[in-house]
Amino acid sequence: HHSPKPLTPLIPAKMKLSAVLLASLAASATAFAPAPKAAFSRTALFEDAAEEAEVAEPEPEPVAAGPAYTCMSREAILSEPNTIEFGQKWDPLGLSDLGSDETIAWFRHSEVKHGRVAMAAFVGWWAVASGLRFPGELATGLDFASVPSKGLEAWDAVPGWGKAQMLLFAGLIEFHDELFHTRRGTHYMRGGTPGKNMVPGLYDPLGFSKGKSEAELARGRSVEIKNGRLAMIGIAGLYAAATIDGSVPLQPDC
Repeated sequence: HHSPKPLTPLIPAKMKLSAVLLASLAASATAFAPAPKAAFSRTALFEDAAEEAEVAEPEPEPVAAGPAYTCMSREAILSEPNTIEFGQKWDPLGLSDLGSDETIAWFRHSEVKHGRVAMAAFVGWWAVASGLRFPGELATGLDFASVPSKGLEAWDAVPGWGKAQMLLFAGLIEFHDELFHTRRGTHYMRGGTPGKNMVPGLYDPLGFSKGKSEAELARGRSVEIKNGRLAMIGIAGLYAAATIDGSVPLQPDC
């Protein structure tokens, strides 16, 4: 006859198994539980709402600053001289329709200068052809009296260094005219008068224009422009007659 085994050791094993199962269920429930909501302060909520409601105003586009000067207008420049004999302004190539007011001021200044050079050239050509001569020598071994009477032949008789001196002198006049326009007055492209000479003693050395009214000066400018235009046509005709036979009708050999 065998005696039964004691059941006491099985009870602690069952208790351990129950404890493990309960711990597993608690861990699973904890994993699927919702996370706690973060607390936001009332001030932060109002600030966020204000930022969302605020409408950002577009920044104004930068406006390019205009020039600090006022150039003479195209209309004012082209109003002189009066070209009523043509029924309209003298502009067969339509150059006055190009560019800005500064461009037209530059055109007018160049036209006045070219007219002055053409007047001087025409008078010089006529003086040589008429037999007028300076006393003395033009260069070493070359008297003024021996200079030919025809215009281009007279130019060819001038030594190379003499031609270089004349061109250099003309360049210095041009350089100082621009320099003095900038430093001693108002530049003709910045509101000054186009065609105004700024080299002292070069134009009107005897002071004939002093004391004249503004109307008289305006008329003088108009007359000068017209005479300059005529001189440009004249010197071009003399050059054509000297280089192309028969190109200018009734023009004698010059």
